[in-house]
Amino acid sequence: MKVILLERIKRLGQMGDEVTVKPGFARNYLLPVGKALRANKANRTFFETQRVQLEARNLEAKTEADAVAKKIDGKHFVAIRQAGDTGQLYGSVATRDITDVITENGYSISRNQVMLDRPIKLLGLHDIRLSLHPEVEIKVIINVARTEEEAMRQERGEDVTTMDDGDDDENEVIAAEDIFEDDEFAEQATAELSDEEAGDEDAKDD
Repeated sequence: MKVILLERIKRLGQMGDEVTVKPGFARNYLLPVGKALRANKANRTFFETQRVQLEARNLEAKTEADAVAKKIDGKHFVAIRQAGDTGQLYGSVATRDITDVITENGYSISRNQVMLDRPIKLLGLHDIRLSLHPEVEIKVIINVARTEEEAMRQERGEDVTTMDDGDDDENEVIAAEDIFEDDEFAEQATAELSDEEAGDEDAKDD
């Protein structure tokens, strides 16, 4: 399908360009949100009569986006979530969650400005792209942690996750040794074990 772009679209073209796109992309996104018009004679005429207003509106939107970008570009935001010892979240941090976290900190953005390929499912610092305007793209950091204290530790570069390193086996060995702390009891147990082994040997001989 051929459309007339009403604003700059990344990897498609500039305002006023006529480009060919997939019908589904046009019907489900470009046309409903007002980013393009069907390329026909009537819409070409309409665009030319509205070009000045569209360019002025675009410049105003870009100016506002630049102002927001200067305030939050590279800024860190904390998202508190529950997670296991290995860092796997009980759930995920999605586009809506990121929008809410940033908005709660006093910056107004919309969900469609968050460029998230897939939901976040691990603790840690995550780079997130924000498209504030077709010509203004920045990056923020989402610090996903279980507590504010853990978030501060992650900011310092610490690993807050706990991996299974075999300590349980070591604890079992220590616990077994504790059972035989009494030397007299240990000698008795050893003697009983020897008697049992001797009995087994006699049984074999028979």
